[in-house]
Amino acid sequence: KKPATAQICEVVKYKIQIPVARSSIFIQMTVEQAPDNEWPEAWYMTEGDCENQKALNKQEPNQPVTAEMLRKIGINYWNLPSEEFTYPVKSVPWDPKEAPDPKLMALRDDRGYSYADIITIHPDHLPGYDEKVKSFFEEHIHDAEEIRYIISGSGFFDVRDADDKWVRVHVKKGDLMTLPEGIYHRFTCDESDFIHAMRLFKGQPIWTPFNRPQEEHPSRQKYVDEFIAAKA
Repeated sequence: KKPATAQICEVVKYKIQIPVARSSIFIQMTVEQAPDNEWPEAWYMTEGDCENQKALNKQEPNQPVTAEMLRKIGINYWNLPSEEFTYPVKSVPWDPKEAPDPKLMALRDDRGYSYADIITIHPDHLPGYDEKVKSFFEEHIHDAEEIRYIISGSGFFDVRDADDKWVRVHVKKGDLMTLPEGIYHRFTCDESDFIHAMRLFKGQPIWTPFNRPQEEHPSRQKYVDEFIAAKA
């Protein structure tokens, strides 16, 4: 029989709890990104103007983009079980401390996300839907990391690769993806015209888009130095 003062180590899914006598020590663990086979489908878009931004716009034959290629341009990705939890249709802001999903809580703590809101992009829930979706499709950068968790629905994030070619990423329910500060990108709903998403942020939220060209912007220069020039 073990003495009452014996230390017991219990491994939990996202934390390690070590009770010692009457006190406990919590060691936060990093939430690993999804394996390559779970990443969203991605591909190189057709060249030229995009006549229908909500269509797949795949080349023929299709030119797929792998998870490894996305990581090289700074994309991060996790998959969360969104169908197991309930979220409001809209909440601006929404306290990320209220996250019911332990994996989302662990990711929030690991990456320091202190702000969140929840929006639904759909004609019934977003006033001026058509104009808003067009504005989301303007190529731009941000001066901070962009984090999107897709609670339900689907859409496209388009990002520029190191050769300035458009890569289309089809995000769907359960996808949590981050875009690095300074990457040229744009967003659109797909032909379902519905996406329910959570936006997360470190500190006070700043959603200002800086439309291209932004080659002299410090965030763009930071991105070029880290993901393009350093790997050339």
